Amino acid sequence: QVQLVESGGGLVQAGDSLRLSCAASGHTARGHTFSDANMGWFRQAPGKEREFVAAIDVRGGTTYWLDSVKGRFTISRDNAKNTVYLQMNSLKSEDTAVYYCAAEYGMGYRLDRESEYDYWGQGTQVTVSS
Repeated sequence: QVQLVESGGGLVQAGDSLRLSCAASGHTARGHTFSDANMGWFRQAPGKEREFVAAIDVRGGTTYWLDSVKGRFTISRDNAKNTVYLQMNSLKSEDTAVYYCAAEYGMGYRLDRESEYDYWGQGTQVTVSS
């Protein structure tokens, strides 16, 4: 079983930065580990549906960006630490949400789709005051 644990959320002011981390442990039934997973970050604001933010594939060479965070957020991974990061700069009040990381152990064709992911973390709250 794969476990994902997010951390790094908190209350910040507009314009500040935060770095979210998602630590993975365990393996799938077929023995796949973190280095085999395509990873994604999603977020859910109060009263809204969960939305895709960014994703990074197994080689770290491909990333996908939600338009509203392009130029402000950076996704990265450290396979030696089994961790994926989301660096968030120039935060805005509209970035307030619970942020979730997710792992996908398939072909990674549509990493912007929630349904593609196999495992999810419990989420970490990010609140940006204006």
